[in-house]
Amino acid sequence: MPKRNDLKSILIIGSGPIVIGQACEFDYSGSQSLRSLREDGIETILINSNPATIMTDPSMADHVYLLPLTTKSIIKILKEHPQIDAVLPTMGGQTALNLCIEADTKGIWKDFGVKLIGVDINAINITEDREQFRELMLKIGVPMAPQATATSFLKGKEIAQEFGFPLVIRSSYTLGGAGASIVYKAEDFDELLRRGLEASPIHEVMIDKAMMGWKEYELELLRDRNDNVVIICSIENMDPMGIHTGDSITVAPAMTLSDKTYQKMRDMAIHMMRSIGDFEGGCNVQFAVSPDEKEDIIAIEINPRVSRSSALASKATGYPIAKVATKLAIGYTLDELENGITKSTSALFEPTLDYVIVKIPRWNFDKFEGSDRTLGLQMKAVGEVMGIGRSFQEALHKATQSLEIKRNGLGADGKGYTDYNQIIDKLTNASWDRVFAIYDAIAIGIPLSKIYDITKIDMWYLKQYEELFQLQKEISTYNIDTITRELLLEAKQKGYGDRQIAHMLDCYESEVYKKREELKVQRVYKLVDTCAAEFTAKTPYYYSTFENEIETTNGEIVIANESIVTDKKKIIVLGSGPNRIGQGIEFDYCCVHGVLAAAECGYETIMINCNPETVSTDFDTADKLYFEPVFWEHIYDIIRHEKPEGVIVQLGGQTALKLAEKLTKYGVKIIGTSFEALDIAEDRGRFSTLLKENNIPYPEFGVAETADEALALADELDFPILVRPSYVLGGQGMKIVINKEELVEHVVDLLRKIPNNKLLLDHYLDGAIEAESDSICDADGNVYIIGIMEHIEPCGIHSGDSNATLPAFNLGDLVMQQIIDHTHTIARALKTVGLINIQFAIKDDVVYIIEANPRASRTVPFIAKAYKEPYVNYATKVMLGHNKVTDFKFNPQLEGYAIKQPVFSFDKFPNVNKKLGPEMKSTGESILFIENLKDDDFYNLYSRRKMYLSK
Repeated sequence: MPKRNDLKSILIIGSGPIVIGQACEFDYSGSQSLRSLREDGIETILINSNPATIMTDPSMADHVYLLPLTTKSIIKILKEHPQIDAVLPTMGGQTALNLCIEADTKGIWKDFGVKLIGVDINAINITEDREQFRELMLKIGVPMAPQATATSFLKGKEIAQEFGFPLVIRSSYTLGGAGASIVYKAEDFDELLRRGLEASPIHEVMIDKAMMGWKEYELELLRDRNDNVVIICSIENMDPMGIHTGDSITVAPAMTLSDKTYQKMRDMAIHMMRSIGDFEGGCNVQFAVSPDEKEDIIAIEINPRVSRSSALASKATGYPIAKVATKLAIGYTLDELENGITKSTSALFEPTLDYVIVKIPRWNFDKFEGSDRTLGLQMKAVGEVMGIGRSFQEALHKATQSLEIKRNGLGADGKGYTDYNQIIDKLTNASWDRVFAIYDAIAIGIPLSKIYDITKIDMWYLKQYEELFQLQKEISTYNIDTITRELLLEAKQKGYGDRQIAHMLDCYESEVYKKREELKVQRVYKLVDTCAAEFTAKTPYYYSTFENEIETTNGEIVIANESIVTDKKKIIVLGSGPNRIGQGIEFDYCCVHGVLAAAECGYETIMINCNPETVSTDFDTADKLYFEPVFWEHIYDIIRHEKPEGVIVQLGGQTALKLAEKLTKYGVKIIGTSFEALDIAEDRGRFSTLLKENNIPYPEFGVAETADEALALADELDFPILVRPSYVLGGQGMKIVINKEELVEHVVDLLRKIPNNKLLLDHYLDGAIEAESDSICDADGNVYIIGIMEHIEPCGIHSGDSNATLPAFNLGDLVMQQIIDHTHTIARALKTVGLINIQFAIKDDVVYIIEANPRASRTVPFIAKAYKEPYVNYATKVMLGHNKVTDFKFNPQLEGYAIKQPVFSFDKFPNVNKKLGPEMKSTGESILFIENLKDDDFYNLYSRRKMYLSK
């Protein structure tokens, strides 16, 4: 059956700003969905308030509404577009589903004659209302943990008395496990029950008998209108029950499940999906399995939408789940759709993987001082990374190398824990670094049986860790001259980085690299083909591994490399790695636009990134995707393999920028602004000299490397003083201190956390106004300012946490002219080619420079959306030398003002100090359009400014 003829115009609801529990995986699924609908000639209308995403790009939908996700906005859109036939709410996470239910309850869909596709209201209600879901599961014979529903405090107490502890409390209709907790002791129950009831919009919780130590699995399903169901991927949580899957290390395909139990689980999942409603689309089902030979299965929950896991499953298998789910929602059947991997078989197949995927979450606890770092049922991660390898060990190592937390992988970097009690505590209270602590436990001789008793992580995984440590021990008995090819190859096949091997052999990383060259232990690239090579894969999506040489029939010695290098001119774009506070989805937006612009200039485009949630790692964004850590060794090998014209580093945030020095040192051309200019901007001393030479004011400052030096400087600078480490992201470690006691305490703390760092001490301009500009500059020194924003909050609140207003609203002509002049002077002095962001402090009508970043900034996508101009496209063409700034006809369109509003996830950390300062804490942003400054929303924001000024 081909697609339905009654669907000509469809409304898609996005997921809004990024918060912990709902991140850019929905930008990825929403973008795929929009493209999928447009392929079929269907008009698309999108509502989403997030300006940092690809999804809200004007090119993605026929009509993009950057409006708050409310029923008021929905009514406005439906009145403006009476032609809308249907709404697809399954691509925007829990936010979209909740809004869809609210609109249904208010009768909005019925009033406007809009159908619901991809899911039905009953399915949402059954899966969200835990009592209804439990009753249905019992009716269809699917086992669940002993549980009961409480809609009052008293009822909750009665259930606890009946079940005994430990218990699990889960709130109905919430996101990312909000309100959920495990209660071990009776004295904690009242507080956690109250929190759970308050978190639920309907004040309902489900109380379960805790299945602690049981193993957790997820299946991703797709179903069409003919009731064909396929299981796209099985995912196993390495962490047992009790940790939210978004905070768990997950592995695909499932590693420790017997085939018999997998088949049983598969049948159960299909039965569950069919029972919750008659709809076409995607579904995510979660199960717990007993850790004994019986392998009893119980259902945990089912989500009738694409989820965080479906983004991961799509990247793990190369099967575009969101795209196919959208096609199914408009009436196609699986057998009618093309398999995007082979381009020759149908989508009615279940992928088979001949590689292993490991996902590790990325946390940002350092931004939430005083936060409870223990992992539990409420998700706390801000992003994630994925490693692909031929074995679990290789994939695990690649994932740990992708995290960007100053670790080179598991162990072998001198940064492990060695204290017995500390390690036991790390194993007992799961936190962000338990993945490393397991290795350390084995290294100090703690037996696997004890590690298992504490963590309940399956023994198979622990034995994999033990093998890695045994290999490290063996390699450490050699040196660089005596190590054998066989042993070096084994270390590389198990994912050890050259830096780690150098640590074991007590030599330099470059010596290991040279040794590998000599012994021909070199990376080869494999296609992510998901049909286990049964059919020929056509997708240019690669991962690296190490293989033994094979001898062909004609006696030739080869290593099978599936990445064929063309003779086209190529550009590599370095991605931004895992999402974190200070570097979010806005840099992925920039990378995607950079790739598309380079393709328009006739280059073959190559993307390197390791974030499974994003559009940049979709297999058809670039001509070639290398799903690899944005880690020197991996990047350098790809560069040597592909021989590009150059590498673009200024679109991938600090991650890519930090590699500029090494790329330059190894003779790799950086496209756009040179490393030299990037370094001047980062080095406070050199940058201040540049400002002084150009007569540009800046706050008095000094550089200190010890607490004594900082104290001596304080006498010259006067308090308050802004203290910050150099080369950091998102204001990490920045603080305003008001006396010597605070200064010493903070300096000592910083030098302990970031040894050998130069600390910058600035006299803080108290009560100053902050503003920033973003510009494009070409090699001839032409500068075009794309936007000047004024912050509503005063100077001293990190720019990422400030409400930024475009255009500026009360700076006056004198100040605006200084900003324009300084921007032009600095952009030229740094020989900027591409984008530059400059931040200013304004006091007594004098404009001081806070800092300059010659790269894409957080605000570029916001300005592009507000002015409806493709600025990253223009900037990339300028970087490539394809165009001059003067070639573009700039035509910004904005009536009134646009305000970039930060969004915080403090609800995940109830005991944390929510005060804003120079260190960034927001996880996402939304855009607000106002006609004039009399708008109530603006007035409310501006009146709060006084709160920050009364220090």
